[in-house]
Amino acid sequence: MPRIIEDRNIPGKLGEAIGYALAGNGKRLRPFLFLQAFKMYSPEEEKVLPFACGIEAIHTYSLVHDDLPLMDNDDFRRGRLTTHRVYGEANALLVGDALLTLAFELMNSVGENFPPEKVQRAIKEVVKASGPEGMVGGQYLDLKGEGRKINLCELEKIHRKKTGALITASILSGGILGNAPEEDLEALEIYGQDLGLLFQITDDLLDVVGDPEKTGKEGQKDASLGKATYPGLLGLDGAKEKAEEKRQAANISAAKLGDKGKIFIELSDFVFSRDR
Repeated sequence: MPRIIEDRNIPGKLGEAIGYALAGNGKRLRPFLFLQAFKMYSPEEEKVLPFACGIEAIHTYSLVHDDLPLMDNDDFRRGRLTTHRVYGEANALLVGDALLTLAFELMNSVGENFPPEKVQRAIKEVVKASGPEGMVGGQYLDLKGEGRKINLCELEKIHRKKTGALITASILSGGILGNAPEEDLEALEIYGQDLGLLFQITDDLLDVVGDPEKTGKEGQKDASLGKATYPGLLGLDGAKEKAEEKRQAANISAAKLGDKGKIFIELSDFVFSRDR
């Protein structure tokens, strides 16, 4: 990932800080989902790699900002010190700004290889999922919910936006650029929505019972911040049951894609059983 900033005229330590944020030992789930959806319909994977990098840049920017003291105040991310702990808060803020703007440059750069209307539609999905109607709106609702009792409907609304929106858009934009038929795009979108909630539920569970050595971040952080979580609302067993419900729902949508949807069934099973 840091190769995407090579040969750019970035001043001072800003380039180093951007590279640090990108190079962490993350799962790269969102670009992986994008590429898998694309490869279901097209063999020309190399042509969309910049788009995949753009999606990861957006996700990384959100983590850098989310870790800041005025947000979740995290010291560790992806198994090492957070960006602001190494480069300072002001630089971390600029890293996030830089990654967000760089992301759209990267996604737009695939335009020479695909019909403009396909690129525009794919970017539009990612833009909507990343902004106030999606991830940013979800982060706002998440902060607003701290220290407050909320119901399951409210909790799902938060995480459909904060976590699920970009996961769904990653899958959907891959299908769009791959020229998937509309009925497949519908199945991919529903799959992404259920996978996004499944990912968040397992994230909440790992915050309670996960091994920090494997997750790469501090445990019990959500409780210390008074955040609303699935285990907090449903209990551990209830959260595990909800995760199973979302796994099954995701797999039903993936099955509608036939043999080519098997990879997504494997992915939802992996997310369900992950330990990091």
